[in-house]
Amino acid sequence: MAATSKAAAVLTLVPVFWALCAPAQAQLRVMKSTAPKDLPPAEAEIWPYPAPDPQSWWDDPRPKAPEEADPLGERRASRSERAAVIDNGMESTTYRLWGLPPLQTQVVRSGEMILEVWTRPSRGVRQAVIRITVRGDGRAFVQGRAGEACCEPGIARRVGFDAELPAEAGPKFLALRDDPMWATPRDVRAVDPRVSAGGVCIDGVSYDLTLVVPGRTRVLRRACDDVEIGQVADALAPAVGAALGHEPRFDVLFRRGSDFASAKAAYADLVQNGGGLRPDPQAGSAEASASDAAEGPAAP
Repeated sequence: MAATSKAAAVLTLVPVFWALCAPAQAQLRVMKSTAPKDLPPAEAEIWPYPAPDPQSWWDDPRPKAPEEADPLGERRASRSERAAVIDNGMESTTYRLWGLPPLQTQVVRSGEMILEVWTRPSRGVRQAVIRITVRGDGRAFVQGRAGEACCEPGIARRVGFDAELPAEAGPKFLALRDDPMWATPRDVRAVDPRVSAGGVCIDGVSYDLTLVVPGRTRVLRRACDDVEIGQVADALAPAVGAALGHEPRFDVLFRRGSDFASAKAAYADLVQNGGGLRPDPQAGSAEASASDAAEGPAAP
């Protein structure tokens, strides 16, 4: 009888011993299986630990964003400084939906720049944005976001990354500040003496480029036409190239990578044959047309 009782006691302890020796995940499953059935889902998920104080959501310190996510985030404009006037069609709230610091709040100082590129496919809602920031200390950063800007209150399937670029990237991007492309009209159309009517793009990607330097902002919109894209290829190629290789789900949107050689050749061929890009008379903003007339001539 005594031996039988001892054997029964040992068998009773076997499940307890197994639970204690099992991996932490197995132990957690055992605990969760005994959680009271009337608990709200959020509390049942962390049972048997108590639910946090709701006020702590608002009062506890928030983790600081890494430098790569907001390269100019510690800045405050002095009395003599003003944030750039951004008229690229993107509101501050739109930038926040994409998880980016609003361009309207960025304080850019001497020797610095921001280059931003938006991609807009003619068929579909998958968009991407690339932002290059070069600081006065020579460090350069790239931020990328991609998602579907349709059909949901937020940006669907949004993915992104923030990274610092190699040391040699900064001077290369700074050299783009004085490129003649920034003196051309915001909205253009191709004029080719060899054809009687311009082409219509029905399947491709358009690009919006924004350059921010101290005291000046320029916006260029180029439709999904090789000639128009080729005129800004010297900015697109390094920007897209800097953004690739950080997030595979972002990379797959750029099937041709950062190769804009064919578009650049198409633009060069147009110019060599007496054509060029002229201000688009159907551009939607009179303010943009006035800005173009004041700041730059038509492209060759």
